Amino acid sequence: MIYRPLGQSGLQVSALTLGSMMFGSPTSTEDSLRIIDKAWDQGINFIDTADVYNTGRSEEIVGEAIARNRQDWILASKVGFGPADGLPNRSGLSRKHIFNAIDASLTRLDTDYLDIYYLHREDHNTPLEVSVSAIGELLRQGKIRHWGVSNFRGWRIAEICNLAERLGVAKPVVSQPLYNIVNRQAEPEQFTAAAYHGLGIVPFSPLARGVLSGKYAPNANPDANSRAGRQDKRILETEWRPESLEIAQKIHAYTQDKGVGMVEFAIAWVLNNRLISSAIVGPRTEAQWDTYSGALAVKISAEDEAFIDSLVTPGHASTHGYNDTAHFVSGRLPR
Repeated sequence: MIYRPLGQSGLQVSALTLGSMMFGSPTSTEDSLRIIDKAWDQGINFIDTADVYNTGRSEEIVGEAIARNRQDWILASKVGFGPADGLPNRSGLSRKHIFNAIDASLTRLDTDYLDIYYLHREDHNTPLEVSVSAIGELLRQGKIRHWGVSNFRGWRIAEICNLAERLGVAKPVVSQPLYNIVNRQAEPEQFTAAAYHGLGIVPFSPLARGVLSGKYAPNANPDANSRAGRQDKRILETEWRPESLEIAQKIHAYTQDKGVGMVEFAIAWVLNNRLISSAIVGPRTEAQWDTYSGALAVKISAEDEAFIDSLVTPGHASTHGYNDTAHFVSGRLPR
């Protein structure tokens, strides 16, 4: 296993992080536990979950699986989203919700502390100072050892670090952005801000929610058992774009000629960025995990880098004008 430093935390984390978003549904409890045990045996020490993954069931499974080796696992969970009931104060990054959410997560995970607690998404209704101050309390209480941000724009990462210094709160140690071959938008601002302030970078969705597995053909209906075939809302909002599907086919042909698996190549390309500490891979099946772990044996060459740059301009997504609807662009307020 390859281990890398996580920013300035002093932690050494496996180059692959086991993502647990599928655990509890559609991945059964039995299969989830088996995948976690296999990952541990292979040297994986970083596992990622969230309070909203399968309404908390993912945290319960993760807590059960890592209990006997808890002190050696780097355990991360998140706060920010909430249940779909629409009740006030059950989502976002207010002091109240952060305090309620950490206790609920610790109960489900059956642990006294988290190694990493992420602010899961931006909350434009709560001042950053409120959220950073609440995190400071959790650090002082020992409920979390470190913290990070996920899906935050570059200027917010920088402002959070400055706020933490002014408030006497330890800075975040990690940023978790979306990053893959067909969406490189994190490179200019998020990566730059994180690196400047000493944060490790642990991106999610290196396979673009399955598009970079090569299983989707342009102008064809997806398999009914696939994420797109199940009409998953997030892939349809984000990676289900003709340009990305076409690029995936070009990568598939390229990797076939090189004798390398496309999935392994796409993950290895993410890991070939020196700013990245680890990449989150979230298997639905044990077979998927076996494929993902093979990425560590793939070496990305200068030729490979140039090929990808020819397909997707650095700092951009595959599609001109693309924006994720879940992370709206602020800055224009019509009168």
